[in-house]
Amino acid sequence: MNASTWRIVSLHQTFSPVDKSIKIFKVISTLEAISFLVLLGIAMPLKYIWDMPQMVKIVGMAHGILFLAYLLGAYFMYEKLKWSLQTLFIVMLCSIVPFGPFYAERKYL
Repeated sequence: MNASTWRIVSLHQTFSPVDKSIKIFKVISTLEAISFLVLLGIAMPLKYIWDMPQMVKIVGMAHGILFLAYLLGAYFMYEKLKWSLQTLFIVMLCSIVPFGPFYAERKYL
């Protein structure tokens, strides 16, 4: 097969439900990590340095929802990928460390 044939074959791949779950969890993981960094790097300084608390309310709510979605997603990945409890604990612990979800995504997915 030549390169163009491989390209056509790869475009028509079907994904299993586990692959779709992993893809969804990766999106949630990335969004959660970004929201945490925005909260810490932009919203909190706006609140405490320039006395502008509005951004914390908006970003904080979005981050809270994404944080819970991340924890739920981690549990579903634990079940689907047959992770050990130690892996589940590490992935969940990564959610409270800046840049942690990026690490967990690269290492465990």
